[in-house]
Amino acid sequence: MILEIVKYGHPALRQKGARVEKITADIKALIADMFETMYAAKGVGLAAQQVGRPLQLTVLDVRSATDRPSTLALGGQPADVNAFMPLVLINPEFKGLGDPVAASEGCLSFPELYAQISRPIGAEIRALNGKGAKLEFRCGGLLARAIQHELDHLNGVLFIDRMSRADKEDLRPQLDELQAKTKAALKAAR
Repeated sequence: MILEIVKYGHPALRQKGARVEKITADIKALIADMFETMYAAKGVGLAAQQVGRPLQLTVLDVRSATDRPSTLALGGQPADVNAFMPLVLINPEFKGLGDPVAASEGCLSFPELYAQISRPIGAEIRALNGKGAKLEFRCGGLLARAIQHELDHLNGVLFIDRMSRADKEDLRPQLDELQAKTKAALKAAR
């Protein structure tokens, strides 16, 4: 089932996600729905907060982004990123690797808005997968950037929080309009 992706101004986007203590039928259904929603929106990542569920849960699949390569290492050995997708991360822990590099980022909760965001070039991740099994890996490129973007969501941090002041001011009219529309829709739904 395709879920509604909440937009900037929705309070769920600023909530730190609760730990997922057990992989229940509800969590499995949410994961499936999040993948369907992400693919329908042509995204490469989606955090539970973005569908109004503040949990430590995100889904990713970078296979469609052929213009922005990714790297992956499992057990210290290079691995095929495509064979590792789609990816579910539950209760993830992150460590940045390497110097920050600026690259263009967008967000499904901020349609049509993009900015240069600096993030470490690589990442070391520990998490549970959708079946509750432990995952540990290192990644780089788009996968590392997408994971860092989604992990920010899990902590109530938005990509606009990482923009330069100048970029944020340039986008201010669109941000204010999006926030106002979201708040109006929430008020009308009450």
